[in-house]
Amino acid sequence: MTISIIIPTLNEAPHIGELLNYLKKNANGNLTDLIVADGGSTDGTPQIAAAAGAKVIDCESKGRSCQMNEGVKNSTGDILYFVHADTIPPPSFMQDIEAAINENFPIGCFRFKFNSDKKILKFNAFMTRFDKMYCRGGDQTLFVKRSLFEELEGYRNDYKIMEEYDFIERARKQYDFKIIPKDVIVSARKYEERSWFRVMFANSIVFNMYRLGVSQDTMVKTYQRLLS
Repeated sequence: MTISIIIPTLNEAPHIGELLNYLKKNANGNLTDLIVADGGSTDGTPQIAAAAGAKVIDCESKGRSCQMNEGVKNSTGDILYFVHADTIPPPSFMQDIEAAINENFPIGCFRFKFNSDKKILKFNAFMTRFDKMYCRGGDQTLFVKRSLFEELEGYRNDYKIMEEYDFIERARKQYDFKIIPKDVIVSARKYEERSWFRVMFANSIVFNMYRLGVSQDTMVKTYQRLLS
């Protein structure tokens, strides 16, 4: 069993070096690729990632879906592990993923908690233990067998938002999904820059728009407007 870690980035210089060093420190011999799929950063993210030992892909197509798909094309692992640049998986992440795969879960994620002691954010973290789609998200990191990823033809390149929800929904129609009962540590920066209510309201509106089949462009514009 081999694992490829794929990190989509856009101007993540404050976080990417710490994350890569942490992943290398806690990886085992089954890690075959540590890939940063960059979407045109102008803050030195690619240079920092390369210096930290990652394989950096300068993606021609921008957007997280396209970048993650491009990262997969440049990877070799049997298992794909998608990690956001401002998250830190538990130290045992590789052993946890391997255990889940051996339990016949071809796809899954972790729970999460924020790097903040604010009680209102602990509510968000508590909800990630429940097996409901509105409790999922890319911040929890996602592992998936390459064979399943290829069967589903990866993320949809035309998706600019909600791409991970779409992928998980398609996978769960056929396969069991594992929520590993350990926490990924997620940056609370979005909530610190805005209010908890504003972010949660925007997330709720866009989630329901997605369920109703609203167009990607409309969802993106709505999300940006609500957060601004």
